[in-house]
Parts: sequence; C-alpha cells; structure tokens
Amino acid sequence: MTVKPKDPFGELLHRYRGLLFTLCSRFRHRGLEIDDLIQEATIALWCNHERLLELNKVQQAALTWKVARNAVIDALRRIEDSEAMPENYEEIEEDRGLVNELYEQISRLEEPDQSIVRLQLSGYSYEEIGKNLGLTEKNVSVRLVRTKEKLKRMMNATK
Repeated sequence: MTVKPKDPFGELLHRYRGLLFTLCSRFRHRGLEIDDLIQEATIALWCNHERLLELNKVQQAALTWKVARNAVIDALRRIEDSEAMPENYEEIEEDRGLVNELYEQISRLEEPDQSIVRLQLSGYSYEEIGKNLGLTEKNVSVRLVRTKEKLKRMMNATK
C-alpha cells in the first residue's frame, strides 16, 4: 500500500511521478542519471508550485510536463557531453499537445477505467492497481488493454 503525502506539492509530485520518470528516462543516456534529472525537474516544479496548484488537472499535467522538460533540457545543456540536443527535440516539443489531449480523453473515461489508466501512468504495477481498486491482476490487464484501444479511438476521432 502506497502512502500519499499530505502536503499539496507532495501530492502533485506523487500524481505526476510516472510522467516525470517517463520524461527523464528519455534523456538518461545523455550523461545524467534519471534520479539527477528527476531532482532537477522537481526543483523547477517547486519554483512553479503555487501556479501549478491553482490549475485544473489537465492544465496542471501540461504545465508539469513543460516545466519538467525544460528543467531536464537545461540540466543537459550544463554538462559537456550533452551539447547536441536530441535529434527528435522538435517532436518532443509537439508531445506537449498530445499529453494535453491524452489527459483530456482520460478524464472522459468512466470509472474504474480512468483510475486504472491514471495509476498505470503513475508507475503502479498491475498488482498494485488491482489491490487499490479491488480487482484481480488479470482483470486490470484486460481492462487496460481495452481502455488503451478506446483511448486510441477517442484520440483518432479528435484529429
């Protein structure tokens, strides 16, 4: 069982830990460890925490991604072996719009599918999700596959 922090900023970090890990893991081969990049991103988020905490979850997710991404890029620029930005930097910039759209579509899902996807994006295992929602691990797996397909259809319908 995971214990959630009681302070608002701690809750924000807990909510977006999967997003931070995914972002930072994209750049780990660039000279810094994932933990170092997450620390840089966390510091940047703290500097913007008052603004972040005033936003709704969709806006919050988008700004969290933007602030964290910029902090990671700044950290990479500070070290010698990262002078060249990733070749797909422009694609990463475009990902922000996709992240916004994804979270908007997730918010339209019914429960427990919405919770399953959010927990999975936050880095929880199928077993942990099942325990949190009172489902079997297999049921979580099946629902997640179906929900991902539904999200794909929803995302394609908005294009």
